Amino acid sequence: MGVLKCVQGSSAHAKVRWSCCVLKLAGANRSSCSVQPSRPWWLACASCRARLSIAVLGAALAWSTFQEAAVFSQQPRLPEAWPQFRGNAALTGVTQTAVPLSLKVAWTYEAAEPIESSAAISDGVVYLGAQTAELLALDLRTGKLLWKYKTTEGIGESSPCVADGVVYVGDLAGVVHAVGKDGKGLWTFKTGGEIKASPVVFQDRVLIGSYDETLYCLAAKSGKVLWQFRINGPVHCTVSIAGGVAYVSGCDEIFRAIRISDGKEVYNVSSGAYTGASPALQGLTAFFGTFSNEVLSVDLQSRQVVWRYENKQRQFPFYSSAALADGKVVLGGRDKLVHCLDAKSGKALWTFATRGRVDSSPAVAAGRIYIGSNDGRFYVLQLATGAKVWEFEAGAALSASPALAEGKVVIGAQDGRLYCFG
Repeated sequence: MGVLKCVQGSSAHAKVRWSCCVLKLAGANRSSCSVQPSRPWWLACASCRARLSIAVLGAALAWSTFQEAAVFSQQPRLPEAWPQFRGNAALTGVTQTAVPLSLKVAWTYEAAEPIESSAAISDGVVYLGAQTAELLALDLRTGKLLWKYKTTEGIGESSPCVADGVVYVGDLAGVVHAVGKDGKGLWTFKTGGEIKASPVVFQDRVLIGSYDETLYCLAAKSGKVLWQFRINGPVHCTVSIAGGVAYVSGCDEIFRAIRISDGKEVYNVSSGAYTGASPALQGLTAFFGTFSNEVLSVDLQSRQVVWRYENKQRQFPFYSSAALADGKVVLGGRDKLVHCLDAKSGKALWTFATRGRVDSSPAVAAGRIYIGSNDGRFYVLQLATGAKVWEFEAGAALSASPALAEGKVVIGAQDGRLYCFG
């Protein structure tokens, strides 16, 4: 503690104790005042009272700035990699990678069978599931095949997840595979139905749903079942994670919050519709589309549906999972449109018309949207307005979702060709 001293002429004033940082802000360490401790601080001279007020205000501002900096530093940074379906555990579909404004095809790879799985990208390697019953690893820069791992059956929509040097994926035989980055199998786990959901890793656990109507939590190192949660319908969606809770938009028309530590249901909310899309999380809100032609916003705190959006002119299901950026919800519809909604109100901001249904889930980087369509085209749109920036004609349906990392965009087509743009 320091002492603020004040005397003006022969009038005695107070001794005030403050922290050293306040004294320095006030310049009290340079004061030539003397002390009489019997008088209160508010009888100090005008000069010292003003100086003290400035010190207190400065200290308060400094503390506020420190708190804001501390909070900001704790916010999760979006990864440069794209290690799983939708890029992160909240499934927002957003990345910080710097994608070139002008794109061109960097390379292609022929997988021989339709590609529905979306790629994962980590440490310069693209991981992709193929319906040839193979997990592929390709060099992101050149497209060169690094290795193939044989799965039990073909890999459908399940997208690889990369964590701690291990690649996880599910196949249509219902088998979960854990594969080292060298392409060697580590363990497998057999479920009772085909797997179309993508795995998500949380700490030392792998969460993945199966068409046997079960959400599984497996030990990441061994594949041992830690718990399983039964749902009254196939678990098609990929779970999103926040605060140690997994969120499931179920085919049984129920949106569930399940605690990851023990597999207990925290709460559920009726969505009123069969749901194939995965829930995207932002703050205390989840967003997902349904087969009842609606997009829902669910408040995770009040545990209620906040709004429902539907295109009254063209009522078709929403299979695409939403991307969340700049207060906007962006997703594709089977009405052949890309929809952009206001996240708070659910009001339509704009739509963009393609020539086929849009099952591909959008990715967002630097104010631009990247999305495929079953019309065989890959589109780049302005997030703010929906204006088309660029398109590429692949010639085959693009129902898979793009992965963005290290300045590259990777997406597979139904003719078995994998594209890398950069």
